[in-house]
Amino acid sequence: MNESTKARQYWTAIEKEATIGKGIDIGCGGDPVLSGCKCFDVADGDANEITRYVHERFDFVYSSHCLEHMHNPRKTILDWWKLVRPGGHLFVVVPDEDLYEQGVFPSRFNDDHKATFTISKASSWSDKSINVLDLANSLPGGQLVNLLLQDHGYDRSLMSFGKRQPGLLSRLLAKTYGIARKWMDEPRLTALRRFLTTYYAIDQTSSPFNAQAQIQLIVRKVGGDT
Repeated sequence: MNESTKARQYWTAIEKEATIGKGIDIGCGGDPVLSGCKCFDVADGDANEITRYVHERFDFVYSSHCLEHMHNPRKTILDWWKLVRPGGHLFVVVPDEDLYEQGVFPSRFNDDHKATFTISKASSWSDKSINVLDLANSLPGGQLVNLLLQDHGYDRSLMSFGKRQPGLLSRLLAKTYGIARKWMDEPRLTALRRFLTTYYAIDQTSSPFNAQAQIQLIVRKVGGDT
């Protein structure tokens, strides 16, 4: 399941209000957040420098699981912020470094990630860690609307911090676990979890889990134009 489609299942009035009006979805791939918004992806230009390609303003600028692929996320989010009209919203979703990367970077599940993200920590295991609260506070004229760890369907007993690499076998075992948990009794399921987390890392955002392991940030532009 694509991440924006997955996330919309859990939207409240906060997310719906933040996506009213004319919008752009940066890095949407084949899963735009809303059918009527402008889509911007690799074929349209470089999202690292989006203002070179997009010369209009929007009621909302949305991006899910794209900022972590940018060369300098702190600089890029300021560029994205320029596309937001006064009174509009910037709505960004990124992976949570503990739930997704699970203590290993470069990421075992996506080696194109340039940074890891956490809501706010004094220190992190990742030398590429970025506090999302700091990103929100860096936006001139910004008012924080929502900053939330989203972990729907995530099983923390399957977390695996370490150097074990995912591969075909671990993906097959993850699928096996997804099936087994529907009929296996708890003692056997516990033993299977222990085996999986000892030897393999599991990406729970993929099938069959389709869990969330991400941070949602929504900021409203209340100050003057930038």
